[in-house]
Amino acid sequence: MDIFAATRDFERWLGSTVPIVRRDVALKHALMAEDSFSFFRATFYRAIERWLEICGDLAKAPRLLAVCDAHVENFGTWRDREGRLIWGVNDVDEVWPAAYTLDLVRLTTSAYLAIQQEHLGLTRAEAAEAIEAGYREGLGAGGRPFVLAEDHRWLRLLALSKLRDPVRFWKRMRLNPPCRADQAAGARALIAAALPARRAYQLKRRVAGLGSLGQPRIVGLASWQGGLVAREAKAVRPSAWAWYRHLARAGLFGPRLVARAVRVEDPEMHFHGRWLVRRLAPDCSRIELTALPAARDERRLLYCMGWEVANLHLATPRAIAAVKRDLARRDGRWLHKAAKAMAKACLEDWEDWRAGWRKARGRIA
Repeated sequence: MDIFAATRDFERWLGSTVPIVRRDVALKHALMAEDSFSFFRATFYRAIERWLEICGDLAKAPRLLAVCDAHVENFGTWRDREGRLIWGVNDVDEVWPAAYTLDLVRLTTSAYLAIQQEHLGLTRAEAAEAIEAGYREGLGAGGRPFVLAEDHRWLRLLALSKLRDPVRFWKRMRLNPPCRADQAAGARALIAAALPARRAYQLKRRVAGLGSLGQPRIVGLASWQGGLVAREAKAVRPSAWAWYRHLARAGLFGPRLVARAVRVEDPEMHFHGRWLVRRLAPDCSRIELTALPAARDERRLLYCMGWEVANLHLATPRAIAAVKRDLARRDGRWLHKAAKAMAKACLEDWEDWRAGWRKARGRIA
């Protein structure tokens, strides 16, 4: 399939798993045309096809519970039960049993596209080396979560940059369009139960993300003890792998991954059937590259991303010995070569999409 046929088929499948917000899907199509990095984030379903086509040998590597949609903007922060700030992978929508190499190649590919768009300033070789070094050393150490307290002060400063200022954050929350009660069916009771006190709250319809754009996101916004608090319920569906494999029924693997990984629990994140409920706050959200301060150690940041992938892969302990053996056999440029090829394929698909999406709108919808 080309990118248009794949998108049409995937969105038909998507509509069979969750209610679709059509205006958000149209927005997603437009954002996919704007730049290659946005296109990359929005099209994991297409990346599966290209991965198996281009990196067939790597796809045969030892399997484990993989993030699958690992990329440089899939990292954020949350608060644990002690109030400590934790950093790690922020989105587990696409988790699926897959080759461990997929997460490393996809993360590195995203770094290459970010470098091309000047969101990152290091070279591609430096990016690949940093990610692989972090992953190898994370596995070797048995993992360690990123608690931004005594350690990782530099990462804490990145995570709490000026662009995540509470005034700006809550202003954006207030500007979200209202959501009618009937549009929040199934989510309203979950949001009410998750808020810190039973009190009046506003229902908002949140437009966010790219891979999940089009899936309902409902926010409950309330004033509590002198400030605003928010809880979001996001409709979740099986990984796009279920679409690719033509599975009539498929479960969610994200809950299993976060429960078993080397990870500090987010006490405000809960899966309820096909809804994910979590706290939203300036320090409990995804970190965008544009929100990072200009002065930053990008090599160190990518190293930590590679280590965090190892933290999550350790959720499948029986696979780790095979992963280490496979990794030891690979030459020093395997990751660079694979990410370079995947970035090239993404750019080709993006050029096709940018050139033809307006004409194809009627056929995609």
